[in-house]
Amino acid sequence: MPPPSATEPTNGSAATKPSNIAPHEPGLNATDSHLKKLKFPSPPKFDDPYKERAYLKGRLAAAFRIFGKYGFDEGVAGHITLRDPVDPTTFWVNPFGVSFSLIKASDLILVNEEGEVIDGGPVRLLNTAAYMIHSAIHQARPDVNAAAHSHSIYGRSFCALGRKLDTITQDSCAFHDDHVLYESFNGIVLAEKEGKNIAKALGNCKAALLQNHGLLTCGGTVEEAVFWFVSLEKCCHAQLMADAAAAGRGGSTQKIGEQEALFTRSAVGTPGAGWFSAKPLFDLIHKETGGDYLD
Repeated sequence: MPPPSATEPTNGSAATKPSNIAPHEPGLNATDSHLKKLKFPSPPKFDDPYKERAYLKGRLAAAFRIFGKYGFDEGVAGHITLRDPVDPTTFWVNPFGVSFSLIKASDLILVNEEGEVIDGGPVRLLNTAAYMIHSAIHQARPDVNAAAHSHSIYGRSFCALGRKLDTITQDSCAFHDDHVLYESFNGIVLAEKEGKNIAKALGNCKAALLQNHGLLTCGGTVEEAVFWFVSLEKCCHAQLMADAAAAGRGGSTQKIGEQEALFTRSAVGTPGAGWFSAKPLFDLIHKETGGDYLD
């Protein structure tokens, strides 16, 4: 199924239905009455979990194409997981060693809580780190249906600083008091305890900076998790440049105030905002690939 349209919502149980404006939707204040009549698309609803599975596998495959397009691949590192709607104790993930830019829905593999590959494409290799980290997060957070981790260049650069993001841009407000720093680095995550420690540190937040490692984001939809990752990577890039420029002048960056940051987060940092903000990325990858990721 192609991505939902932002301008012409279709009908049906598997279609994207418009929703009335609400305070949590991106960039809009509920007091702006002239905006309340606008219609926004929202994630599709399904009566059949098997049809939902087929649709979501296509979205997950598209997510990997987006990561490949943005250069969020580093050899065989990186993974995005999606909770299975048929059996929520299992999740879909990329097969180990397959390029993000080549992944199709039929390539994805299904993993259970014991780390066993129980369904999926021809390559049944599972990245142990993917299982250890994502299994712990999915079990600890029933609200998380998707989680993304990769060794992106600016994310891993910023994670070497051992600090959280400053709230210095409108975009970074989405992560204000909603991301954590995981300060421990014990090498590749091959142990169950390390995965559980990461999940515990993440708490109820949407993102984690894994010190000396990279970025981790999550959400109720794969679109949300992907957008938070893309945005967090760019926030890391922006702060690295801003800090360097400020230091070169003997100064520091200007921080956004607490009240303003929280107000802005209520507009740009919600699940609905994450899903809608990701939509153009998914639309573009569908156009550029001709939808071949759906195979």
